[in-house]
Amino acid sequence: MNENFSFTDVATLRQQARAHTEDGAVTAGYSLDRPRLLTLLNEALATELVCVMRYRRHHFVAHGLRAQAVAEEFMVHANQELGHADQIAARIVQLGGEPDFSPATLEARSHAEYIEGETLQDMIRENLVAERIAIESYRELIQYIGDADPTTRRMFEDILAVEEEHADELADWLPPKGASLD
Repeated sequence: MNENFSFTDVATLRQQARAHTEDGAVTAGYSLDRPRLLTLLNEALATELVCVMRYRRHHFVAHGLRAQAVAEEFMVHANQELGHADQIAARIVQLGGEPDFSPATLEARSHAEYIEGETLQDMIRENLVAERIAIESYRELIQYIGDADPTTRRMFEDILAVEEEHADELADWLPPKGASLD
């Protein structure tokens, strides 16, 4: 508890709430650099969308002895990544921005790469690499946001937990060094 904290008086809160109503949820107390955060959020959106496409492709083209179970899990991951993309896009709008879904620049804005992989093992490894990239990117984003935007921070903390779960599952599917799935 911060005993030195002073609350804004009610009259000031009311006055501030009536000013700049076109800013929606972004009030006078919002301290982050909004244009910079919106750029970072659009990069995260692109990362999620690239992951959705890669997971979906892997779902449809996976083959081999263990392919059916892994392919089904690829689709589960794809759908979860799509949910993350939707959350991020909604938050971008709440912060007064516009989500960038442009296919022309999607891969360039994404932190993760779209690598197809030829074998089931390649696909698992590429998805694991992408999850590890997302984990580190989102961890840094959470640190950047800090206490300045608890809503966005919590959203990314929740997304980060799922990305870590995905990475853990993918790592478990990889065979020991020197062995092969295919």
